[in-house]
Amino acid sequence: MGKNQGIKDKVVIVTGASSGIGLAMSEALLADGYDVIAIAKNFDSFEVDHDRLRTEELDVSVLDNLEQATNDILKSINKPIKALVNNAGLGKMAFLEQLSIADMRMVMDINFMSHAIITKVFLPTLKRQGQADIVFTGSEAALKGARQGSIYCASKFAIRGFAQSLREECGKSRVRVTLINPGAVRTPFFDDLHFEPGADSENAIEASDIADILLTVLNSRPQTVFDEINLSPLNHVWKRK
Repeated sequence: MGKNQGIKDKVVIVTGASSGIGLAMSEALLADGYDVIAIAKNFDSFEVDHDRLRTEELDVSVLDNLEQATNDILKSINKPIKALVNNAGLGKMAFLEQLSIADMRMVMDINFMSHAIITKVFLPTLKRQGQADIVFTGSEAALKGARQGSIYCASKFAIRGFAQSLREECGKSRVRVTLINPGAVRTPFFDDLHFEPGADSENAIEASDIADILLTVLNSRPQTVFDEINLSPLNHVWKRK
């Protein structure tokens, strides 16, 4: 039996898949033999073309429509689901009094509520299957609060608590729940922020590093759960733009 024979005809859903970590995850999953449903607000600069890739444009920040839109995607899937990867996210960094209420809502809606709603829609199907993975892209901000990161850290702390609780609810259904907490990752995440990792390779994690961790989780023995995986660059260095 070939390396990928056991995972053929299984699909992985990835949110926030048009760039950065989600793009790297999608490419790695395709290379490893999985079908991928890539979800993002738009795919204007997306250049991946593969016969096992399907893209779905969906703005996960529009919570009122999210449950129905996710249900429509779920109903269209005719293969076993290997994993749901909740990766969509954004950062708004500033002192609390400098953030607008709209900014606060946007961060919480995308970084936490969208994941909770999408997971809620997929969960009954995953439980009925008897074996699947739910993976969340967290952050080092889920582990420790940071200056100018009050709302961003709150959103990531929320995901961490959600994942921990969900793990307790899902074990008997053989659905594994994993949280991946990377430090600084060199991606477009920092394009709209006033700081970024230092220029040296040791100052940031690469998106491909996170993708490799995802494959390790998915391809591991089904009876073992990676509860949380924390990754850091070798040396933390930040620079202002």
